[in-house]
Amino acid sequence: MHAIGSADSQGVMTMTDDLNDEAIVSAWQENAAPWIHAVRSGAIASRKLVTNDAIVSAIRRLQPTSVLDIGCGEGWLARELASFDVRVHGFDVVPELVAAAQAAGGGRFEVMSYETFAAGASMPAIDLAICNFSLLGDAATRGVIRRTAALLPAHGTLLIQTLHPLFASAEPIRAESWQPGSWAGCDSAFGRAAPWYSRSLEGWLALLADEGFQLRAMHEPMHPQTGVPCSVIFEAGLLLR
Repeated sequence: MHAIGSADSQGVMTMTDDLNDEAIVSAWQENAAPWIHAVRSGAIASRKLVTNDAIVSAIRRLQPTSVLDIGCGEGWLARELASFDVRVHGFDVVPELVAAAQAAGGGRFEVMSYETFAAGASMPAIDLAICNFSLLGDAATRGVIRRTAALLPAHGTLLIQTLHPLFASAEPIRAESWQPGSWAGCDSAFGRAAPWYSRSLEGWLALLADEGFQLRAMHEPMHPQTGVPCSVIFEAGLLLR
């Protein structure tokens, strides 16, 4: 699952019935079809201008051979990486998104929840795990990061691109709290928006450290016209064991 990104989060917030991990999954299941169309038509400006290239560039700098795409959505990242001979295994909890990824090719894809992954589901050997706008929740996010730490080899890397804590909303928000979601920047085909759990930069670093990672680098991809960060990318390696 992939959030839109901060550059498109400037409209009126759409309230959901609940603010929790289960509501995230429910909203994405309801909006799978318009999301596939939006991604494949290039309708989301921040992705087209900034964040897609930013994550691909971050991956290419690391020169991985095998990648796990956590919350792979409709599989665009796998198709992009396939042209660089990178093997990608992706999973997502939404069957419609996974079916679209499988039909388009570029990697191997399966339907799986974050909870199943966190519980120790079998995964192929990898040297890089990617969460590209796919860590929206609270407990589910913690479980994914913990399981990824156990899955990666000693030299492995976790890349997380997510909403920038300072620019994720037009209004100031309190960190470490649930926020209502928004489809601002997308068309009227979208329905109920997924909520998301906000973290400060300090909160993200503490979470990574708690679950076995240390920050190697942090990138803030900038919008070319406004100069405002569209996202933040954390590049994390395993703590010494």
